[in-house]
Order: sequence, then structure tokens, then C-alpha cells
Amino acid sequence: MLFRMTNADGAAENPQQPRRRAPAGAAVLREDVTEAIRTAVFEELASVGYARMSIEGIARRAGVGKTAVYRRWRSKLHLVLDLVSAVAVQGLPAPDTGTLEGDLRLLYEVTSRALRHPVASQVIPDLQAEAARNPEIAEAMRKALREGQESVASGIVAAAQARGEVRPGIDGELALDVISGPLYWRAVVIRGPKLPKGHLESLTRATVAALKAL
Repeated sequence: MLFRMTNADGAAENPQQPRRRAPAGAAVLREDVTEAIRTAVFEELASVGYARMSIEGIARRAGVGKTAVYRRWRSKLHLVLDLVSAVAVQGLPAPDTGTLEGDLRLLYEVTSRALRHPVASQVIPDLQAEAARNPEIAEAMRKALREGQESVASGIVAAAQARGEVRPGIDGELALDVISGPLYWRAVVIRGPKLPKGHLESLTRATVAALKAL
């Protein structure tokens, strides 16, 4: 009788290749399986929402067994919290165009594209609704939506201060609201159609004027 060797995720091992010794008491978790599950979570959230999302549906979409999901996360809540927190860590690229207007324009282009992505446009409002009922999701959303923007916005303001484009000592919290608020209002709250032609240019000029007035 032939026996098929498998790893912790149930994938077949090649008997011709030397086996790596796993740390004592540890399961070998394949990174490609982990990434497939993460992708499936975002797709499942966009398709059915958090309330209807299930480990079974995630596993089916990822092409893995439920045990592969449970080896990594003990519930769908912890899975979603982990993914949302990862977004905060990744953050946004810091613009460095040499001018305040150029930095803001680039930031708005990147943020606008991200918020209009079909998955993001479905997932963010759904998780915000869940956040009203779940403090853990609320905290993860706050970090994901705020911390990445905060680090980029503070960098833009600091560079503008160094160039003399805005005065030293302006209110950082207010500057973050001025920079980040308008796009999130339109994309996440209003959720209107495609931005009007020239909207980002007008928003950039208005934001520059507002920051200089702080």
C-alpha cells in the first residue's frame, strides 16, 4: 500500500525532496495557502458582507479545507481583525514631489483609486456598520483608516513646513482632518458616482489654501 505524505495544510509532499524538520510542536503553514485565504476573505466580504461571511465560504473560495483556516485564525472575527490591522501597517506611499500642492495631488490620486476599488468600496462600509456593534472591529477600523493616513499627512505637513509653505506649529489633528476628510466623505459616506472632472485638482487647491490658513 502506498501512503501519501502531506504537510500541515493537507498538501502532498514530494518524497524525492529532503524533508525539512519542523520546530517541535509547530505546524508547517504554507505562505501561499495563507495568502489564498486572505484574498478569499476580501472577496467574500465584498460578495456577502461580514454578517453572512463564514469560514466554510472562505475555505471554499480559497480552495482549501476549513482546518487550514482554523490553523491560522480561530474565528472569522479574528481573521478580519488581522487583515484590517495589516492594512494599517502597510499604509500609503509618502509623496515627495517637492511642493505641498504636488504632494497632496499625488496623495489624492492614490487614495481615490484605492477607495474606488470594487472590493474596498464594498468592504469598508460593511465593516463600518459592523464596527457600530463590535468594539474590536471599531478599534481595528480606526487604526486601519486613520494611522496610515496620519503618518502620510504628518509627513506632507512636515515637508511643507520645512519649505516654508505652511507655518510651523499648526494643529496636526486639524491638518489631518482637512487633508483626509473630504475624500472619505465622498467615497465612503456619500458613495456617489465617479468623481467629477477636475475634482481632485480643485480639492488640492482648496486643501493647500486651508492648510496655509491654519
